[in-house]
Amino acid sequence: MYLKNKIAVVTGGNSGIGLAAAKELIAQDATVIITGRRKEAVEKAAAEIGAIPFVADQSNVAEIETLSKTILEQFGKVDILFINAGITGGASLIENAEEENFDRVMDINFKGAYFTLSKFIPGLNDGASVVFLSSNTATMRSPQNSVYQASKAAINSIARTAAAELAPRKIRVNTISPGPTRTNVLNNAYGEENAKAIWDNLADIIPLKKIAVPEDIAKMVVYLSGENASYITGADFLMDGGMTL
Repeated sequence: MYLKNKIAVVTGGNSGIGLAAAKELIAQDATVIITGRRKEAVEKAAAEIGAIPFVADQSNVAEIETLSKTILEQFGKVDILFINAGITGGASLIENAEEENFDRVMDINFKGAYFTLSKFIPGLNDGASVVFLSSNTATMRSPQNSVYQASKAAINSIARTAAAELAPRKIRVNTISPGPTRTNVLNNAYGEENAKAIWDNLADIIPLKKIAVPEDIAKMVVYLSGENASYITGADFLMDGGMTL
């Protein structure tokens, strides 16, 4: 009952870390709205976990504005905003970068996240919690990953600025930066057998010798959303098993 009577919004909440976070928030008695681009997937996930579905594309500012206005009309306030939706995009060296890939990644990961916060600010309760999903790659130098890394570094920057701007209303803004997290992304891209080899290789180079699961990140979302974290804002929580040590 940690979050009883709290209204939470999770973007990209129909799979992966977003879905796990929605489940954890519901387990703590929050009312949770999950969003996503695919109507069938969002409605199916919502029905399975007891969330409220809303179809919205984070890369579309008009849809974000409709989302925020509709939720405010129906619930009157938002106490928890987990800005999670994002994509990795294609891998390439900077010299081979394609404008289409750059725009797609930035539209969802940076522009979409930025305007999700912007449009929700009027409807945030005083004392609300905003959490952005960032990545440990925001502070790394991985070849062929420049666009994704830049989008997450930008998230970290705007989160700190937002924390300062919203502090007078006691609204806290923090980021979570996971390392490799075991979702279906690799399975879908490379097949189950190849994905297992990649996960095993990654686990071998991580000091804790294991890969995170979405539930690990979800627990941090819940912690940052509650009263126990009432003195934390403008912080980035690195959750990568020591990968960046």
